[in-house]
Amino acid sequence: MFQNFVETASPAQGPARLEALRAVLRAENLDGFIVPRADAHQGEYVAPRDDRLAWLTGFTGSAGYCVALHETAGVFVDSRYRVQVRTQVDEAFTPVNWPEVGLAEWIGKALPGGGRVGFDPWLHAVEPLRTLRAALPSVTLDPVDNLVDRIWTDQPAPPCGAVFAHPIELAGEAHGDKIARLAKGLGRAETCVITLPDSLAWLLNIRGSDIPRNPVAHGFGLLHADATVTLFIDTAKLGGLDGHLGPRVTVAPQDSFLAALAALGGPVAIDPASCPVAVAQTLSGAGLEVIEMPDPCVLPKATKNETEIAGSRAAHLRDGAAMVRFLAWLDAQAPGSLTEIDVVTALEAERRATNALRDISFETISGTGAHGAIVHYRVTEKTNARVEDGHLLLVDSGGQYVDGTTDITRTVAVGQVGAEEARAFTRVLRGMIAISRARWPQGLAGRDLDALARVPLWEAGMDYGHGTGHGVGSYLCVHEGPQRLARTGTVPLIEGMILSNEPGFYREGAYGIRIENLIVVARAEALAGATVPEMLSFETLTYVPIDRRLIVREMLSRAETDWLNAYHATCRARIAPLVEGAARDWLTAATEPL
Repeated sequence: MFQNFVETASPAQGPARLEALRAVLRAENLDGFIVPRADAHQGEYVAPRDDRLAWLTGFTGSAGYCVALHETAGVFVDSRYRVQVRTQVDEAFTPVNWPEVGLAEWIGKALPGGGRVGFDPWLHAVEPLRTLRAALPSVTLDPVDNLVDRIWTDQPAPPCGAVFAHPIELAGEAHGDKIARLAKGLGRAETCVITLPDSLAWLLNIRGSDIPRNPVAHGFGLLHADATVTLFIDTAKLGGLDGHLGPRVTVAPQDSFLAALAALGGPVAIDPASCPVAVAQTLSGAGLEVIEMPDPCVLPKATKNETEIAGSRAAHLRDGAAMVRFLAWLDAQAPGSLTEIDVVTALEAERRATNALRDISFETISGTGAHGAIVHYRVTEKTNARVEDGHLLLVDSGGQYVDGTTDITRTVAVGQVGAEEARAFTRVLRGMIAISRARWPQGLAGRDLDALARVPLWEAGMDYGHGTGHGVGSYLCVHEGPQRLARTGTVPLIEGMILSNEPGFYREGAYGIRIENLIVVARAEALAGATVPEMLSFETLTYVPIDRRLIVREMLSRAETDWLNAYHATCRARIAPLVEGAARDWLTAATEPL
């Protein structure tokens, strides 16, 4: 299997490791050290070698910080992880609700007289550190070698996964053309630094295997104004490329990156949101003019071309058939006969049976009962629970296929489920339908649409703490920016952007609900008499039935019912030819109109 169920961290290990770190603080005359969940490439996902936050604290979430001081240690987590963190860290660490309480506020209160706090300049980007420094005038933030690495005696080796070509038949544009197109937008800059692994993967039409579940390779890139690229990477990874990179790309050893930066001439562009401080320090130390601009790959990568969208449609049909086979099997099992691990294993087996699965796109979330309320729950041998009668079972999963990345959540009833759960499920469904049906003028961003998914919940005094949707890559990272359906989504939505649509509701200690489809921004059908001539809408990519047993029909409007019936009819039409036997029978019953 791609997924395993081993407990990756233990709260019991945290206190001794924290004390070892504090011994280093004393030796270095530091008052604290900041440990982010980050690596030198500033992507969202990290290799085991770089998972310092989990190693130190036990917290395994995908975002957060620890600030370790002599007398206290705060673990900063956002709303997705506030239940999880309490089960994963020892009482030697104090969970902090972030970003409601920021690092600067917390550090300032903990060190009212000022002090020296160390940070690894490779693990912090320019803009966040600049903001932190400005908010802490009495605290000195000192760049130091990573202090966790000094005490992590069995730290894994750096990843060295194979790199392979992503063919133009799937990418839709040659990488030489991408390089030339982006080089024209550099303005005065002679060179632009690229550190994000998925940016390099997209730009060069390559994929890798350095990060679990994400087909990217670690490396650094320099995009030059003459439409060439220098790629700094461990050359041992490149054996499978067979001349793919071509004359526009020069390969250099990764450990020559800083020296090459210092030798550049002319203005150099960096993205302050993702460029490590160590890179900016090197450029400034060499006396080079630094221009700040967004990573030039991010927006083009997010705006999928027709080839990539067609690939995503194909991947979702394949994945949808696997999901239908899985859900048909799940419904045939007696309540109480399965565990959460059984669910994960069966679903991965169905995806593997397609003979097209390259990896899962993230660790499958299989949460029954109270575990469903842990937004990013990961089942382990220790936590594995039985799927009992009366439970809601939340299954959030996805696959990595060469033609597309999938991400789908279905919440299903196990046996007889209570009226409260059904009413909450229906409110979540109404929010998901509202996003699916949305039309809006060009120029609006995700923050302008996010509330549509929440209104049915707000009407009952309910809400969820995560965003409504994130961007999704094209056989790349399942979380992709800059687009998002969230209060923080400020980038205008553009045709071709793929996002998730996943409102939810979580009753801690009882149940969790989330319903998720992937959607792509498309030009809206013209309406007679419209005064806004060009509007956008969403095309749904995911076609898997939604559990009708959990829907309180009288809570749906006629328009909502019509949408759901049309959606289910399309599910049947598109997926029925791909399944047979019991799965087709299940699909027919699951897509009957309300």
